[in-house]
Amino acid sequence: MSAELILFLIAVGFIGGAWNAVAGGATLFTFPALMAAGLPPVVANATNYLAMLPSNAAALPAYRQELAEIGPAIFPLVIVSGLGAITGSVLLLVSDPVLFEFLIPFLILIATGLFAFGERLRRALVRQSGWKSSRHLVYGNLFVFSIYGGYFGAGLGIILLAVVQILGFTSFHVANSLKNLLATSFTILSILVFGIGGIIAWPEAATMMAGSTVGGYLGARLARRVNESYLKSGVIGFGLILSLVYFVRIFGTG
Repeated sequence: MSAELILFLIAVGFIGGAWNAVAGGATLFTFPALMAAGLPPVVANATNYLAMLPSNAAALPAYRQELAEIGPAIFPLVIVSGLGAITGSVLLLVSDPVLFEFLIPFLILIATGLFAFGERLRRALVRQSGWKSSRHLVYGNLFVFSIYGGYFGAGLGIILLAVVQILGFTSFHVANSLKNLLATSFTILSILVFGIGGIIAWPEAATMMAGSTVGGYLGARLARRVNESYLKSGVIGFGLILSLVYFVRIFGTG
């Protein structure tokens, strides 16, 4: 890699790590940044999982007490979400790269929608008594959402938060600790699948990871000083523009 590319990836990783610590949604620009660095779309997606892992895992030490209180109830959630993530990652691994490239604008638009309306969706899901009456239904939906998480994953955090609250973990801090644990665990599983499949660009991933680690640490310390609503509006606006760009790129040439 050239010195310019190394600096670019470190800078994007730093911003992405800090952004995730404050508002979330960094994948919406770290993923296209890896493509801009010359990686094919599938490789850029797989590489992004490893590059942004520190920002996903950074919150876990702060939730040690909440996770310890949950106890064995953690394991079925981790197993179900892990199986879903592996399924999604294998689908990415074996599917035609042209199909994934075709789906990029739709995936970005879905991720942007989850980010924009996720909190409303979470509250609506929690209110649905039909969900609450069937743990099998909730676990089934967790599995399906985790497939998306293993395939692309941007914007999934808010859905995971809703699922664990529906299961009875109504305390926000407890639910958030579970959400972070599930997101971290299925990210690691996806990385293993992608690593075995040989679709991770390790130098680019390590370079961006260095930036995201520092950015995530500093972002967590500065999070309370930043106006989160402005950042979220920026993520949503960027996601809409990015999805439009890819729609034009893919469908505008016909």
